[in-house]
Amino acid sequence: MEEQLRRDLVRYAHAVHAAGWVANHDGNLSVRLDDGRYLCTPTAVSKADVGAEGLIVVDGTGQRLQGTRKPFSEMKLHLAAYRARPRVRAVLHAHPPTATGFAVAGVELGEPFMPEPVVSLGARIPTVPYAFPGSDDEIRGLQAALRHGDAVLMANHGVLTVGPDLETCFLRMELVEHLCKIAMVARQLGGPRPIPGNDVQVLVDKRHKAGLGPQAEGVVGPAGPAPAAPAVAPGSAAQLVEQALKRFQG
Repeated sequence: MEEQLRRDLVRYAHAVHAAGWVANHDGNLSVRLDDGRYLCTPTAVSKADVGAEGLIVVDGTGQRLQGTRKPFSEMKLHLAAYRARPRVRAVLHAHPPTATGFAVAGVELGEPFMPEPVVSLGARIPTVPYAFPGSDDEIRGLQAALRHGDAVLMANHGVLTVGPDLETCFLRMELVEHLCKIAMVARQLGGPRPIPGNDVQVLVDKRHKAGLGPQAEGVVGPAGPAPAAPAVAPGSAAQLVEQALKRFQG
């Protein structure tokens, strides 16, 4: 079982790089093993160069148990995701360019505008407000967001997906990036038209019946809305993006 997980981790590390979702040493992947251990990619290695011999195993505090390389600095985020979602078996963090563009501009995707992604990802893709990497604020924001969905945008950071395996994490990341590309084109043509709220609820119910999402796992979200994107400051790059989009929309 663990040998197969090692092969999967190497395969999807290479796939993330081939998709153009990471550069330099960006991105990280992990899977949950038995007995509170986690198999993960090491720090300071291109995802194109990850090999089975370089993988490491850490405990629930992020301390290395096996391997010679060091854990990545964002291991805290992965461990926080596993704590927030006990049934999650894999976590993927990357910087797909279009989705990350939304995240760094503070622009949310908004209401669902296609039916299929609602079943795959939920009624919305939460945004985790910016906080210093690895800080308690960032961890709390991530855990709150993961009570609403399986994929989250991280402001000024990137995208994180969770799932029962690395394949699901990869496909969810792929779908988030695809949706953001569609949203960019739709905004230039006047803006995406949301699908009716009643239809969204039907699709969400189908998602739950299929055993997908935090609610199907018995994870109850906190009171109030999911974390929102940070406010757009006047004269900031995010405001310039929004102004440009409005000009495209006429």
